[in-house]
Amino acid sequence: MENNKEPRIVDLPRIYDPRGNLTFVENGQGLILFAIERVYWTYDVPAGESRGGHSHYEAEELIVATSGSFQVNLFDGREWRHYSLNLPYKGLYVPPGYWRTLDNFSSGSVCMVLTSATYSEDDYVRDFDEFIKLSAR
Repeated sequence: MENNKEPRIVDLPRIYDPRGNLTFVENGQGLILFAIERVYWTYDVPAGESRGGHSHYEAEELIVATSGSFQVNLFDGREWRHYSLNLPYKGLYVPPGYWRTLDNFSSGSVCMVLTSATYSEDDYVRDFDEFIKLSAR
């Protein structure tokens, strides 16, 4: 699983308004490195639970804490990186080839994920030992 892109925090646009602020992401905006093909979100994650636990062969992602906070843990086969997300105008770009887990969800948190591909089970590596073998190549 060769990967030449690196995870990074992306600053998203913020439009300030006394009635409430607005943040957006658009294809062609230049902030993310892929065209958005799918958007999903997780919420009502019980205390102490984690999400993720997989890697992708091809799909790229932008993960945003639209409400509350949580931690994203990324592993490239050699080292772990940890990111705390808690601002709706900051996203974490995750290229393919990184094992990811999400944990430490605050009450009421919402995790929105924008991806470069529609859902395909064939794009997932769900076994950690298999991921380790692939990342060693």
